[in-house]
Amino acid sequence: MMDNNNNNDQINDNNNEETPTSAPQGRKRGKLTLTKVAITAVVAGLLGGGVAYGGISYINNSGINDTAVPSGSNKSGNASTSNVTVNVNTQSTKAFNQVKGAMVSVINLQKENSNNSTLGQLFGENSSSSSSSSKSQLEEASEGSGVVYKKSGSTAYIVTNNHVVSGSSALRVVTSSGKQLQAKVVGKDSVTDLAVLKVNGSDLKTVASFGNSDKVKVGETALAIGSPLGSQYATSLTQGIISAKKRTIETTNSAGTQTGNATVIQTDAAINPGNSGGALINVGGQVVGITSSKIASDTEGTSVEGMGFAIPSNEVVNIINQLVKKGKVVRPALGITYVDLANVSSSQQKSVLKLPSNVDSGVVVMSASTGSPAKNAGLAKYDVITELGGQKITNQSTLRDLLYKYKINDTVSMTYYHNGKKQTTKVKLTETSSQLKTSTNANSES
Repeated sequence: MMDNNNNNDQINDNNNEETPTSAPQGRKRGKLTLTKVAITAVVAGLLGGGVAYGGISYINNSGINDTAVPSGSNKSGNASTSNVTVNVNTQSTKAFNQVKGAMVSVINLQKENSNNSTLGQLFGENSSSSSSSSKSQLEEASEGSGVVYKKSGSTAYIVTNNHVVSGSSALRVVTSSGKQLQAKVVGKDSVTDLAVLKVNGSDLKTVASFGNSDKVKVGETALAIGSPLGSQYATSLTQGIISAKKRTIETTNSAGTQTGNATVIQTDAAINPGNSGGALINVGGQVVGITSSKIASDTEGTSVEGMGFAIPSNEVVNIINQLVKKGKVVRPALGITYVDLANVSSSQQKSVLKLPSNVDSGVVVMSASTGSPAKNAGLAKYDVITELGGQKITNQSTLRDLLYKYKINDTVSMTYYHNGKKQTTKVKLTETSSQLKTSTNANSES
């Protein structure tokens, strides 16, 4: 995921039917079946021809063709509806009615980046005036969904996805009743893709409740509520089942680079663009997940259906409580920048890192900040970390996943190679100096 541009002088990025068991019998049986079909068809044809022929004889002999169409009033031809009603009040309907008032659409407003100078000139605008006006204008960049989960006085709190609000200059919320409200970001977290907004909730009467995501069962009914394709289709409801309770999927940034892994709930309830940040609920009307993503096709371009994912409610509650309290999620750090060992060529693994041939995974330390846990533990540039807390590090996203299982001030064991020699040390974790940054043009930081 990350290359090592800071050290190109020594280490370069190397981004690199089942066959029928009795075919003869099958063919014979096939011929026999076809023969029966042919015979049946012939018999049916004969019967039909006989009926048709008899019918023709009867019609011609009886003179029915000469009968005139009835005349007179057409009042007796009027249609009417039956005075019968069907009382549909399923669990799904009840659950939807419980939550729909807490659903909102979230509109991401951003400043216009372009200005059509030619069009402006046609209407008598000069370049300077049109340029200044375009800077102050906001346009709708994207839409997503959100869930009102708490009210405190006149303030209502909404949970949504971080990617729904990312890059916004302003945010607008549209309630289920159609009212538009200005929204402010309370806090957001790119790692879990969650964000909390607040609005004036004087007119919001419904607040959704969270269920225990650990208690959901594979096969139970799951309902997704959101605004697919935008607020025009707000509070759309789709139904499916829980396909998997704890599915590990890769997470990526806006550039499509893997930044780690996430444990999510999988469902086949239809999820479409605009559903992001919406609710996945059980038939009790409890939110068990926040819908965040889907797989539309695999790496080979094969179309995929019914594979949507939601962040489990237990994790959602943990994260949003931190966001409300601190505006961010505090995670432990080692104080290093690093690259994936897989990005270092085999020759440089031997000549620069001096690694034994049996070491094939880990992360390479590119720098260790002064006073950081890693520096205090003796780690230096070009050391290769292979284990954390006794767990093998397969790539750089694994390091982050393992690290974030610990808390600030926890002490954890670490295995690494220094000049080709295996070392073990203890590291006391501290708070991250900044959010984890991952891109193909910079080292990962943790």
